[in-house]
Amino acid sequence: MTYLPKVLMLVAGLGLAACTNPDRFGAGDGTGAGGAGYGNGSGVNGGYLDGSASDPRSPAYFNQAIGDRVLFAVDQSTLSADAQATLDAQAQWLMTNSDYLAVIEGHADEQGTREYNIALGARRANAVMEYLISKGVASGRLRQISYGKERPVEVCSQEACYAKNRRAVTVISMGMTS
Repeated sequence: MTYLPKVLMLVAGLGLAACTNPDRFGAGDGTGAGGAGYGNGSGVNGGYLDGSASDPRSPAYFNQAIGDRVLFAVDQSTLSADAQATLDAQAQWLMTNSDYLAVIEGHADEQGTREYNIALGARRANAVMEYLISKGVASGRLRQISYGKERPVEVCSQEACYAKNRRAVTVISMGMTS
C-alpha cells in the first residue's frame, strides 16, 4: 500500500516528460514545419524556443551569447578593448530589441572602504552607460546603480576573486520605453 503513491508519482512524471518533445506535431525535421500551432504564438519560432538561450531576442541569449558584464582593472573605470567589444555587441542587441530596458550595475572588489567602492562602482556603471549611449542606445532606456563591494560574485582574499568582482553588469528587463 505504501508503494501506490510512489508509483502514481512516477507515472505522472513520465507522462509529463512524454509531453516535452517540441517536434511532436511537426514533420520530424526539427523545424516544426507542417505542425499545428507553430509560428503563431505557441512559443516555438525558427527552430528555437521563445525565451531560451537560443532565441536571439531573449535576455538569456543576451546574457550567454552577447555577455552581460565587463571587467575593470584595479581602481579603474576605463573601458578596455575587450569591454568595448562586449559593449558594442550589447548596444547592437539593445538597438535590435527595443522593447527591453537595461540597468547597469557597477561593482567593486572588497578592498577599500564602502564609500570609496560605491563611488567606484558608480563611475564604472556610468562609463558603460555613456558608452552604450554613444553607440545609439536611447538614454531613457538605461539606468545605473552602484553596489560597490556589497554584491560580490566571488568571496575570497585573492586576486582571482577580486578580478571577477571589478565589473559592470547590464541587466535586461522588459518594459515600456519612455
